Amino acid sequence: MALSHPFRIDSSATISFAELAHSVSELDYGDVDASKLKAVVIGGGTGAPMSIRALLSLGVSTSAVVAMADDGGSTGILREEADVTPPGDIRKCIAAFARDPRDPLVRAFKYRLAVARDHALGNLMLAALEDACGSFPEAIAVCERLLDAQGHVHPSTLDHVTLLARTRDGRELDGQAVACHSKTALESVRLVGADASRPIEPYEPALDAIREADLIVLGPGSLFTSIIPNLLVPGIVEAIAASRGRVLFVCSLADSQGETWGLTAREHVEALMAHGMESLLDYVLVHTPVPLRADSPATGRFNAVTGDDSEYATTTAVEEFRLAGDVRPVAIDHADMMAIQAMGPIVIARDLVSERHPTWHSSRALTESFLQVLKLSQARMGH
Repeated sequence: MALSHPFRIDSSATISFAELAHSVSELDYGDVDASKLKAVVIGGGTGAPMSIRALLSLGVSTSAVVAMADDGGSTGILREEADVTPPGDIRKCIAAFARDPRDPLVRAFKYRLAVARDHALGNLMLAALEDACGSFPEAIAVCERLLDAQGHVHPSTLDHVTLLARTRDGRELDGQAVACHSKTALESVRLVGADASRPIEPYEPALDAIREADLIVLGPGSLFTSIIPNLLVPGIVEAIAASRGRVLFVCSLADSQGETWGLTAREHVEALMAHGMESLLDYVLVHTPVPLRADSPATGRFNAVTGDDSEYATTTAVEEFRLAGDVRPVAIDHADMMAIQAMGPIVIARDLVSERHPTWHSSRALTESFLQVLKLSQARMGH
């Protein structure tokens, strides 16, 4: 008997950027020549594609550095049964770089196959090509050519690594898949290699991409399981420090997994700094549909919940709305904004939420924010 839905596309890989085709040309670039700039996105496979597509739409030469600690779903099965380098987040970022997202090959690359234990076709291709080529970077390069990618995806390390986490109530969690679904927020994470007797080695092209970047974007994405694991690879933080580029952290809109449950935007920034980014952040992009004034009321709101531009849903309203499960906004208020800026970075507060998906960033708002950061960076450098 045939399956009713043998193929489906990962929801995280189907965010529409069609609106950008008509809107980017309307943006005021000022003195910024985006075509001469290089950017690198550091993260995982859910949020990083948002930043990749936004930067590409501006004409910025873009690459990505991706965490290698994923051990869940299709990737987890392939890691355990075929001993391959984790392909899942790499696949999502390669697809984000595709010149034409509507190309049939690009769409097929993102398919999940119910007939094959729900494996993503791109994951199977990367795993098979790693074996055929004898090299994971070459497997990535082949897929980039097939999808006519407009930039390069670099793993932060080629070593097989495992993420270990400690929760704020003192529990120890083993593995990225377990950590991201923690019942309480995480306090810290660390990486361990397959061979404890030698240090984890960074992937040199990833370090080069970071050092050469004019803009380094962290996120959006899962803080402890997608963004920070890159920073734990020896050499990554040092490359950020050595880069001439400005560093932007794109804070998540909401908690959809347990790892950051209840953490404010300020606590997100503090966690980054506790994992090596102290004094290295230049900008923090946060969501708020209302100005962050000293007399502003509660924070962390989604206006998309109500669909009424004149009314804003509070955290309580969002919880009552039950956004497809256990989800609540990441809070930011005037006091926390000032606290973040006292640590060094400039806070950019904007309404960033997608009208269609209340827990996703708006592609247009994200693109406009990146252009604002490029303008600010140029002004600060005196150009």
